[in-house]
Amino acid sequence: MKMNSTILVIEDEGQIRKLLQINLESNQYAVVLATTGREGLMLAASHQPDLILLDLGLPDQHGQNVLVELRQWFTKPIIILSVLNAEDDIVKALDAGATDYLTKPFRTGELLARMRSALRNSKKEAQITRYSFGELLIDAVAHVVKRKNEVIKLTATEYNLLLILVKNEGRVLTHQFLLKEIWGVGFQTETQYLRVYVAQLRKKIEINPNNPIHIITESGIGYRFQS
Repeated sequence: MKMNSTILVIEDEGQIRKLLQINLESNQYAVVLATTGREGLMLAASHQPDLILLDLGLPDQHGQNVLVELRQWFTKPIIILSVLNAEDDIVKALDAGATDYLTKPFRTGELLARMRSALRNSKKEAQITRYSFGELLIDAVAHVVKRKNEVIKLTATEYNLLLILVKNEGRVLTHQFLLKEIWGVGFQTETQYLRVYVAQLRKKIEINPNNPIHIITESGIGYRFQS
């Protein structure tokens, strides 16, 4: 039977974790399980799930911290499952980038419906093929980048780097994430590669490469694309 999306469950309570696994797999989802925040972060990076179910009460660190760290690079839906039901807790999680929030105990039917909605919206976002930022236009279908309607010649690596940044507009993407996405796992420590290509890209798309308005450096962390 063909599986649908891959779901990462970060939940330390065994009974809930097993219940989620059974219900998700019976609905043809592929399931990856983590019991701690650290394990969840590692599995999110290695499995690239389509959606994450995240408990806030984890044994090694607060789920809020895991959420913040995930949102430095993970752009797909994250649904919080928590016994915390105070408005402040819910607002804090949503402000930190959670897609949705369900309090425990939750109804399985409602969870599945919210997951379907989040996955549909995520796929719609992934189908955007043209990005426009002032004088800059990126056509992801034609693989064409223009500034002031003039085509900018980019290498394949420069184009791939720009597209990843653009698709994650406003989010900080770590050096390790970008290196892994562009060059592969074995290059995650080669930050000099990234600096060279970012500098080349800025020369081609920025009005003033020394004072960039699109590709912003987040010191010691990575880069962020802003419109």
